[in-house]
Amino acid sequence: MDLQLVTLDGVKFEADAYSVILPTAAGEITVLPDHEPLLSQLVPGVITIRRGRSDPDYKLEHYATYGGVLEISRKGVRILVDEATHGDEINEAEAKKAHDAALTLRKEAKNQIDLDKAEALVHRHGVRLAVAEIRRRSAQRK
Repeated sequence: MDLQLVTLDGVKFEADAYSVILPTAAGEITVLPDHEPLLSQLVPGVITIRRGRSDPDYKLEHYATYGGVLEISRKGVRILVDEATHGDEINEAEAKKAHDAALTLRKEAKNQIDLDKAEALVHRHGVRLAVAEIRRRSAQRK
């Protein structure tokens, strides 16, 4: 199936893919070739792409995303997000440090506005950390 991942900065991924796992508002879904047409809201989470049907798990591509929109049509799958960070672009130590700092901000929040901002950072850096951990585990299995 034709898969396109588009961010505000441009196209991050555009190629034929066997499957894609997506975090939607209704839960995680897996899209395979000939999926029924669908429009869905995406939530912050990990997008996982398998290019070939027989590709081993360590060849999966993972992106940290922070919400967006999914469109599945007969032509293919189009994912529109503000931002998507490929697992290879994430430093696990930096992601852990940023996540810990966000947790501290959340704990020290003095009002609802600060709490909301801190919560958004916790989710953002939590997703980045999850992708970095997936990447590390996959590299260990090779």
